[in-house]
Amino acid sequence: MPGDGNNGGTGVVIIDGSQGEGGGQIFRTALTLAMCIGKAVTIENIRAGRKKPGLLRQHLACLKAASAVCNAQVDGDTLGSRRVVFRPGAVIPGHYRFAVGSAGSTALVFQTVFLPLALAGGSSELYLEGGTHNPMAPSVDFIAHSFLPVLAAVGWQAEVSLERHGFYPSGGGAWCVRISPAQQIRFLELLVPGELKRKCAIATSANIPAHVIERELEYVKKKCYWNDNELVRQIVSSPGQGNIVSVRLHMENTSAVFEAVGERNLTAERVAGRAVKAMKNYLHSGAAVCSHLADQLLLPLVLGCGGKFSTMAPTEHLRTNIAVITQMLPATILLQPMDDGAWYVDVAPSQTPV
Repeated sequence: MPGDGNNGGTGVVIIDGSQGEGGGQIFRTALTLAMCIGKAVTIENIRAGRKKPGLLRQHLACLKAASAVCNAQVDGDTLGSRRVVFRPGAVIPGHYRFAVGSAGSTALVFQTVFLPLALAGGSSELYLEGGTHNPMAPSVDFIAHSFLPVLAAVGWQAEVSLERHGFYPSGGGAWCVRISPAQQIRFLELLVPGELKRKCAIATSANIPAHVIERELEYVKKKCYWNDNELVRQIVSSPGQGNIVSVRLHMENTSAVFEAVGERNLTAERVAGRAVKAMKNYLHSGAAVCSHLADQLLLPLVLGCGGKFSTMAPTEHLRTNIAVITQMLPATILLQPMDDGAWYVDVAPSQTPV
């Protein structure tokens, strides 16, 4: 059972937060694994190479959420902190409400505590407030339509309900996720995407001129030759202004979501172009799993029954996540190129019982 507070007499694991890509993912992965295996961890040099090093508000929100679900003892839980010591207690399933307090990503808070709660032996419900559609993080839609469907296929179950969109910089979004206890986790084999079943492009806006999403969808139609019934306009309520283009492919074996968030001084065509380019790069690769999803699959696979999948050329995020996982667990993760240009990832489950 995860998070029993037992450090196994092996002391505190020390993770260098400046290794590899040196971002917040190192911090979140270390927190998640600490809770799942019940082992204390010290993360040093947190985001050392960033313009604003140390914990930002959204990283602190992840830390506070992790601490709340396992009653952890924490040192360094302040804004700007570059060193955190996290000593987890037992993970307690239940109802939790977490607010980032800014437009910081609520999806990253969810991903930090999802697996520990799923392994805790009971159902949980999270109510999350803050940013829901952020430029540098998975959106709630990505979680609901790409990440969770793959996990559901091997036994990890969660249901998402989006209440209110929250765009950068205003935030103010809210969503709920119900997490079921993990049961009968299975091995994942996802080497080919399979036949394309359906596709759509969704342009979403809040408090901006209507012509923006019209131009975005017209760009998708022009570049992809998609039909009008595959183009969806969505005007939503939000505390601030915001816009996102979401291009979605639903294949026989998986679903892929490619998104671009609107930014000031960025034309509608360029926003849509980013999403379309990402989709075309994925299709050209022949891989089953896009680069964004690839590193997010590692933790559920290593904590479950393992798996193998094909992905695009590995990002520094993927390589760094592998490094952190193998520092904290006796796990083996193989990463090697395939003949067709895609990459093969083979994740052997951890020998540590969860």
